[in-house]
Amino acid sequence: MGNVMGIIRLDGANSMLKELCEHRPVAALPIAGRYRILDFAVSSLVNSGIGHVGVLVSKKARPVFDHLRSGKDWDLARHRDGLAYLPNDGENGNSSALAGLYQNIDFVMRSSSEYVFLVQADTVYNIDFRHVLLFHQNTGADITMVYCKAREDLPGEAASMQVAENGKVTDIAKRMTSTKGSNDFMGIYLMRKDTLVKLVTSTFERGGNSMLVDGIIRHMDDFSIYGYEHKGFSTRINSTMAYFNANKAILNPDIWNELFMSEHPIHTKKKDAAPVQYKNTAKVTNSLIGNGCEIYGEVEDSILFRGVRVAEGVKIKDCIIMEQCQIEQYAMLRDVICDKNVVVSEDQWLKGAENYPLIIAKSTVI
Repeated sequence: MGNVMGIIRLDGANSMLKELCEHRPVAALPIAGRYRILDFAVSSLVNSGIGHVGVLVSKKARPVFDHLRSGKDWDLARHRDGLAYLPNDGENGNSSALAGLYQNIDFVMRSSSEYVFLVQADTVYNIDFRHVLLFHQNTGADITMVYCKAREDLPGEAASMQVAENGKVTDIAKRMTSTKGSNDFMGIYLMRKDTLVKLVTSTFERGGNSMLVDGIIRHMDDFSIYGYEHKGFSTRINSTMAYFNANKAILNPDIWNELFMSEHPIHTKKKDAAPVQYKNTAKVTNSLIGNGCEIYGEVEDSILFRGVRVAEGVKIKDCIIMEQCQIEQYAMLRDVICDKNVVVSEDQWLKGAENYPLIIAKSTVI
Protein backbone atom coordinates (compact mmCIF):
# COMPACT_ATOMS: atom_id res chain seq x y z
CA MET A 1 0.00 0.00 0.00
CA GLY A 2 2.39 2.64 -1.24
CA ASN A 3 -0.31 5.32 -1.16
CA VAL A 4 -0.94 4.87 2.57
CA MET A 5 1.01 6.13 5.59
CA GLY A 6 0.59 5.34 9.26
CA ILE A 7 0.78 7.61 12.31
CA ILE A 8 1.01 5.90 15.69
CA ARG A 9 -0.18 7.70 18.82
CA LEU A 10 1.34 6.80 22.18
CA ASP A 11 -1.18 8.71 24.31
CA GLY A 12 -3.36 5.83 25.51
CA ALA A 13 -5.16 6.50 28.79
CA ASN A 14 -3.10 5.21 31.72
CA SER A 15 -4.92 6.57 34.77
CA MET A 16 -5.67 2.99 35.83
CA LEU A 17 -2.12 1.78 35.08
CA LYS A 18 -0.26 4.14 37.39
CA GLU A 19 2.21 1.67 38.88
CA LEU A 20 3.09 0.07 35.56
CA CYS A 21 3.18 3.32 33.55
CA GLU A 22 4.97 5.60 35.99
CA HIS A 23 8.10 5.59 33.81
CA ARG A 24 6.74 4.44 30.43
CA PRO A 25 3.75 5.00 28.12
CA VAL A 26 1.16 2.24 27.76
CA ALA A 27 2.63 1.46 24.33
CA ALA A 28 5.96 0.45 25.91
CA LEU A 29 4.46 -2.03 28.39
CA PRO A 30 6.06 -5.49 28.06
CA ILE A 31 3.64 -8.25 27.11
CA ALA A 32 3.67 -11.95 26.17
CA GLY A 33 7.21 -12.68 27.34
CA ARG A 34 9.19 -10.64 24.79
CA TYR A 35 7.00 -8.02 23.09
CA ARG A 36 5.80 -4.48 23.76
CA ILE A 37 2.20 -3.38 23.15
CA LEU A 38 3.55 -0.99 20.51
CA ASP A 39 4.69 -4.00 18.43
CA PHE A 40 1.13 -4.90 17.46
CA ALA A 41 0.42 -1.54 15.82
CA VAL A 42 3.81 -1.27 14.07
CA SER A 43 3.76 -4.88 12.83
CA SER A 44 0.19 -4.69 11.54
CA LEU A 45 1.02 -1.56 9.54
CA VAL A 46 4.23 -3.01 8.08
CA ASN A 47 2.66 -6.42 7.36
CA SER A 48 -0.06 -4.57 5.41
CA GLY A 49 2.52 -3.05 3.11
CA ILE A 50 2.72 0.37 4.79
CA GLY A 51 6.36 1.50 4.78
CA HIS A 52 5.94 5.11 5.90
CA VAL A 53 5.23 5.27 9.65
CA GLY A 54 5.40 8.24 11.99
CA VAL A 55 5.42 7.78 15.76
CA LEU A 56 3.98 10.67 17.75
CA VAL A 57 6.03 10.86 20.94
CA SER A 58 5.94 13.13 23.97
CA LYS A 59 6.81 12.53 27.61
CA LYS A 60 8.22 9.22 28.87
CA ALA A 61 9.37 8.40 25.34
CA ARG A 62 12.81 6.96 26.16
CA PRO A 63 11.60 3.31 26.32
CA VAL A 64 9.98 3.81 22.90
CA PHE A 65 13.22 5.12 21.36
CA ASP A 66 15.18 2.28 22.95
CA HIS A 67 12.74 -0.32 21.62
CA LEU A 68 12.12 0.91 18.07
CA ARG A 69 15.53 2.51 17.40
CA SER A 70 15.85 2.88 13.61
CA GLY A 71 12.94 0.53 12.92
CA LYS A 72 15.26 -2.11 11.45
CA ASP A 73 13.49 -5.02 13.14
CA TRP A 74 10.25 -3.99 11.38
CA ASP A 75 11.94 -3.29 8.01
CA LEU A 76 11.45 0.46 8.50
CA ALA A 77 15.12 1.53 8.33
CA ARG A 78 14.83 2.89 4.79
CA HIS A 79 16.40 5.65 2.72
CA ARG A 80 12.94 6.78 1.62
CA ASP A 81 9.96 7.02 3.98
CA GLY A 82 10.46 4.39 6.74
CA LEU A 83 10.21 5.30 10.44
CA ALA A 84 9.99 8.90 11.66
CA TYR A 85 9.69 10.26 15.20
CA LEU A 86 7.26 13.17 15.55
CA PRO A 87 7.91 15.26 18.69
CA ASN A 88 5.00 16.64 20.69
CA ASP A 89 6.43 19.50 22.73
CA GLY A 90 2.98 20.69 23.76
CA GLU A 91 1.38 23.91 22.59
CA ASN A 92 0.65 26.04 25.67
CA GLY A 93 1.18 23.02 27.89
CA ASN A 94 -1.07 20.82 25.75
CA SER A 95 0.67 17.52 24.94
CA SER A 96 -2.41 15.68 23.65
CA ALA A 97 -2.27 13.67 20.42
CA LEU A 98 -4.35 16.36 18.73
CA ALA A 99 -1.82 19.02 19.66
CA GLY A 100 1.00 16.78 18.50
CA LEU A 101 -0.68 16.14 15.17
CA TYR A 102 -1.22 19.87 14.69
CA GLN A 103 2.42 20.56 15.53
CA ASN A 104 3.51 17.97 12.93
CA ILE A 105 0.85 18.62 10.29
CA ASP A 106 3.56 19.55 7.78
CA PHE A 107 4.85 15.95 8.03
CA VAL A 108 1.45 14.74 6.84
CA MET A 109 1.10 17.39 4.14
CA ARG A 110 4.53 16.64 2.64
CA SER A 111 3.78 12.93 2.32
CA SER A 112 2.93 11.60 -1.13
CA SER A 113 0.42 9.19 0.45
CA GLU A 114 -3.27 9.54 -0.32
CA TYR A 115 -4.58 7.87 2.86
CA VAL A 116 -3.56 7.95 6.53
CA PHE A 117 -4.06 5.33 9.23
CA LEU A 118 -4.11 7.01 12.65
CA VAL A 119 -3.46 4.27 15.21
CA GLN A 120 -3.41 4.39 19.00
CA ALA A 121 -0.82 1.94 20.33
CA ASP A 122 -2.58 0.60 23.43
CA THR A 123 -4.34 -2.43 21.94
CA VAL A 124 -3.35 -6.06 21.30
CA TYR A 125 -4.38 -7.30 17.84
CA ASN A 126 -3.12 -8.57 14.49
CA ILE A 127 -4.99 -6.79 11.66
CA ASP A 128 -4.52 -6.77 7.91
CA PHE A 129 -5.14 -3.08 7.24
CA ARG A 130 -5.58 -3.78 3.54
CA HIS A 131 -9.08 -5.07 4.32
CA VAL A 132 -9.87 -1.84 6.16
CA LEU A 133 -8.72 0.23 3.18
CA LEU A 134 -10.87 -1.81 0.78
CA PHE A 135 -13.90 -1.36 3.08
CA HIS A 136 -13.20 2.38 3.27
CA GLN A 137 -13.05 2.73 -0.50
CA ASN A 138 -16.13 0.57 -1.14
CA THR A 139 -18.31 2.52 1.31
CA GLY A 140 -17.11 5.93 0.16
CA ALA A 141 -16.57 6.91 3.80
CA ASP A 142 -14.87 10.12 4.84
CA ILE A 143 -13.65 8.40 8.01
CA THR A 144 -13.51 4.70 8.88
CA MET A 145 -13.23 3.73 12.55
CA VAL A 146 -12.16 0.19 13.47
CA TYR A 147 -14.02 -1.49 16.34
CA CYS A 148 -14.41 -4.89 17.96
CA LYS A 149 -16.94 -6.63 20.17
CA ALA A 150 -15.84 -6.36 23.80
CA ARG A 151 -14.91 -9.78 25.18
CA GLU A 152 -15.77 -9.02 28.82
CA ASP A 153 -16.76 -6.32 31.28
CA LEU A 154 -13.71 -4.35 32.34
CA PRO A 155 -13.13 -1.02 34.09
CA GLY A 156 -11.26 1.54 32.04
CA GLU A 157 -12.14 4.33 29.64
CA ALA A 158 -13.80 3.12 26.42
CA ALA A 159 -15.64 4.54 23.43
CA SER A 160 -18.68 2.56 22.31
CA MET A 161 -20.14 2.88 18.81
CA GLN A 162 -23.61 2.32 17.42
CA VAL A 163 -23.23 0.84 13.93
CA ALA A 164 -26.03 0.29 11.40
CA GLU A 165 -26.25 -2.85 9.25
CA ASN A 166 -24.52 -1.10 6.35
CA GLY A 167 -21.62 -0.10 8.61
CA LYS A 168 -22.68 3.53 9.09
CA VAL A 169 -21.75 4.88 12.54
CA THR A 170 -24.86 6.45 14.06
CA ASP A 171 -23.61 7.30 17.54
CA ILE A 172 -20.44 7.29 19.67
CA ALA A 173 -20.30 7.55 23.46
CA LYS A 174 -17.38 7.62 25.91
CA ARG A 175 -17.74 5.42 28.97
CA MET A 176 -15.72 4.58 32.06
CA THR A 177 -16.18 0.83 31.61
CA SER A 178 -16.13 -1.59 28.71
CA THR A 179 -19.27 -3.73 28.59
CA LYS A 180 -19.23 -7.25 27.15
CA GLY A 181 -20.69 -7.29 23.64
CA SER A 182 -20.44 -3.53 23.05
CA ASN A 183 -18.84 -2.15 19.88
CA ASP A 184 -15.62 -0.78 21.35
CA PHE A 185 -13.56 1.64 19.25
CA MET A 186 -9.99 0.35 18.89
CA GLY A 187 -8.35 3.76 18.44
CA ILE A 188 -7.83 3.22 14.68
CA TYR A 189 -8.97 5.76 12.08
CA LEU A 190 -8.56 5.69 8.30
CA MET A 191 -9.14 8.78 6.17
CA ARG A 192 -7.73 10.68 3.23
CA LYS A 193 -4.75 12.89 3.97
CA ASP A 194 -6.64 16.10 3.20
CA THR A 195 -9.48 15.02 5.49
CA LEU A 196 -7.05 14.48 8.37
CA VAL A 197 -5.39 17.85 7.78
CA LYS A 198 -8.75 19.62 7.74
CA LEU A 199 -9.99 17.74 10.83
CA VAL A 200 -6.87 18.36 12.89
CA THR A 201 -6.43 22.05 12.02
CA SER A 202 -10.09 23.03 12.40
CA THR A 203 -10.47 21.15 15.70
CA PHE A 204 -7.26 22.37 17.33
CA GLU A 205 -7.57 25.98 16.19
CA ARG A 206 -11.05 26.14 17.71
CA GLY A 207 -9.81 25.06 21.13
CA GLY A 208 -10.30 21.32 20.80
CA ASN A 209 -8.23 18.93 22.91
CA SER A 210 -9.46 15.47 21.82
CA MET A 211 -9.58 14.04 18.31
CA LEU A 212 -12.47 11.75 19.23
CA VAL A 213 -14.61 14.12 21.32
CA ASP A 214 -13.92 17.51 19.75
CA GLY A 215 -13.11 16.38 16.23
CA ILE A 216 -15.43 13.41 15.62
CA ILE A 217 -18.30 13.20 18.13
CA ARG A 218 -19.17 16.91 18.06
CA HIS A 219 -19.05 17.02 14.25
CA MET A 220 -20.58 13.68 13.23
CA ASP A 221 -22.99 15.39 10.85
CA ASP A 222 -20.07 16.89 8.92
CA PHE A 223 -18.56 13.53 7.94
CA SER A 224 -19.64 10.20 6.51
CA ILE A 225 -18.33 7.85 9.22
CA TYR A 226 -18.33 4.06 8.89
CA GLY A 227 -17.26 1.32 11.30
CA TYR A 228 -15.12 -1.67 10.29
CA GLU A 229 -15.46 -4.63 12.65
CA HIS A 230 -12.29 -6.53 13.50
CA LYS A 231 -13.52 -10.04 14.28
CA GLY A 232 -10.23 -11.48 15.51
CA PHE A 233 -8.76 -11.27 18.98
CA SER A 234 -8.43 -7.75 20.34
CA THR A 235 -8.11 -6.26 23.79
CA ARG A 236 -7.32 -2.71 24.83
CA ILE A 237 -4.86 -2.16 27.68
CA ASN A 238 -6.56 0.60 29.66
CA SER A 239 -6.38 -0.79 33.19
CA THR A 240 -4.26 -3.11 35.32
CA MET A 241 -6.84 -5.88 35.00
CA ALA A 242 -6.98 -5.44 31.22
CA TYR A 243 -3.19 -5.84 31.11
CA PHE A 244 -3.26 -8.86 33.41
CA ASN A 245 -6.10 -10.54 31.53
CA ALA A 246 -4.50 -9.88 28.13
CA ASN A 247 -1.33 -11.69 29.16
CA LYS A 248 -3.33 -14.59 30.58
CA ALA A 249 -5.44 -14.77 27.39
CA ILE A 250 -2.28 -15.12 25.30
CA LEU A 251 -1.60 -18.40 27.11
CA ASN A 252 -4.56 -19.78 25.14
CA PRO A 253 -2.99 -21.63 22.16
CA ASP A 254 -5.69 -20.42 19.75
CA ILE A 255 -5.09 -16.78 20.63
CA TRP A 256 -1.31 -17.26 20.56
CA ASN A 257 -1.50 -18.80 17.09
CA GLU A 258 -3.73 -16.02 15.77
CA LEU A 259 -1.44 -13.27 17.03
CA PHE A 260 2.02 -14.71 16.49
CA MET A 261 1.90 -17.70 14.15
CA SER A 262 -0.08 -16.37 11.19
CA GLU A 263 1.40 -15.45 7.82
CA HIS A 264 1.74 -11.90 9.20
CA PRO A 265 3.54 -12.39 12.56
CA ILE A 266 4.15 -9.72 15.18
CA HIS A 267 7.75 -8.44 15.11
CA THR A 268 9.76 -7.05 18.01
CA LYS A 269 13.24 -5.87 18.94
CA LYS A 270 15.68 -8.71 18.55
CA LYS A 271 17.91 -9.65 21.48
CA ASP A 272 20.58 -12.33 21.50
CA ALA A 273 20.17 -14.56 24.53
CA ALA A 274 20.74 -18.15 25.53
CA PRO A 275 17.79 -20.58 25.44
CA VAL A 276 15.81 -21.24 28.61
CA GLN A 277 17.56 -23.54 31.07
CA TYR A 278 15.16 -25.99 32.70
CA LYS A 279 16.96 -27.63 35.61
CA ASN A 280 16.21 -31.08 37.05
CA THR A 281 13.96 -29.64 39.77
CA ALA A 282 11.96 -27.44 37.36
CA LYS A 283 8.27 -27.98 36.74
CA VAL A 284 6.57 -25.69 34.20
CA THR A 285 2.89 -25.88 33.17
CA ASN A 286 0.95 -23.74 30.66
CA SER A 287 3.42 -20.84 30.76
CA LEU A 288 5.48 -18.63 28.46
CA ILE A 289 9.16 -18.48 29.35
CA GLY A 290 11.47 -15.94 27.69
CA ASN A 291 15.03 -16.59 26.52
CA GLY A 292 17.80 -16.46 29.09
CA CYS A 293 15.65 -17.68 31.99
CA GLU A 294 16.89 -20.24 34.53
CA ILE A 295 14.13 -22.34 36.06
CA TYR A 296 14.76 -24.47 39.14
CA GLY A 297 11.31 -24.15 40.77
CA GLU A 298 7.64 -24.51 39.75
CA VAL A 299 5.88 -22.16 37.30
CA GLU A 300 2.19 -22.51 36.41
CA ASP A 301 -0.14 -20.39 34.24
CA SER A 302 2.41 -17.56 34.17
CA ILE A 303 4.51 -15.42 31.85
CA LEU A 304 8.21 -14.91 32.51
CA PHE A 305 10.19 -12.43 30.43
CA ARG A 306 13.83 -12.70 29.40
CA GLY A 307 16.52 -13.31 31.99
CA VAL A 308 14.33 -14.29 34.95
CA ARG A 309 15.86 -16.65 37.51
CA VAL A 310 13.53 -18.90 39.52
CA ALA A 311 15.39 -20.64 42.32
CA GLU A 312 14.76 -24.11 43.73
CA GLY A 313 11.67 -24.47 45.89
CA VAL A 314 9.94 -21.45 44.36
CA LYS A 315 6.26 -21.71 43.42
CA ILE A 316 4.83 -19.21 40.91
CA LYS A 317 1.21 -19.29 39.74
CA ASP A 318 -0.89 -16.79 37.72
CA CYS A 319 1.94 -14.25 37.63
CA ILE A 320 3.68 -11.90 35.19
CA ILE A 321 7.41 -11.61 35.89
CA MET A 322 9.26 -9.05 33.76
CA GLU A 323 12.89 -9.01 32.61
CA GLN A 324 15.84 -9.76 34.90
CA CYS A 325 13.80 -10.50 38.03
CA GLN A 326 15.28 -12.83 40.65
CA ILE A 327 12.95 -15.08 42.65
CA GLU A 328 15.00 -16.64 45.44
CA GLN A 329 14.61 -20.00 47.18
CA TYR A 330 11.24 -21.09 48.59
CA ALA A 331 9.48 -17.85 47.70
CA MET A 332 5.82 -18.19 46.71
CA LEU A 333 4.03 -15.84 44.30
CA ARG A 334 0.41 -15.89 43.15
CA ASP A 335 -1.52 -13.23 41.20
CA VAL A 336 1.52 -10.96 41.17
CA ILE A 337 2.97 -8.62 38.53
CA CYS A 338 6.69 -7.96 39.04
CA ASP A 339 8.11 -5.09 37.00
CA LYS A 340 11.70 -5.28 35.70
CA ASN A 341 14.69 -6.06 37.96
CA VAL A 342 12.66 -7.04 41.03
CA VAL A 343 14.28 -9.28 43.64
CA VAL A 344 12.00 -11.44 45.81
CA SER A 345 14.09 -12.72 48.70
CA GLU A 346 14.17 -16.19 50.15
CA ASP A 347 10.99 -17.48 51.86
CA GLN A 348 8.86 -14.44 50.91
CA TRP A 349 5.17 -15.15 50.15
CA LEU A 350 3.39 -12.65 47.92
CA LYS A 351 -0.26 -12.93 46.93
CA GLY A 352 -2.67 -10.62 45.14
CA ALA A 353 -6.34 -11.19 44.41
CA GLU A 354 -7.66 -12.93 41.32
CA ASN A 355 -9.38 -9.72 40.25
CA TYR A 356 -6.71 -7.33 41.60
CA PRO A 357 -3.10 -8.53 41.18
CA LEU A 358 -0.35 -7.32 43.46
CA ILE A 359 2.09 -5.05 41.59
CA ILE A 360 5.77 -4.87 42.59
CA ALA A 361 7.42 -1.72 41.27
CA LYS A 362 10.56 -1.76 39.10
CA SER A 363 13.87 -2.56 40.87
CA THR A 364 12.17 -3.28 44.21
CA VAL A 365 13.76 -5.71 46.66
CA ILE A 366 11.23 -7.62 48.77
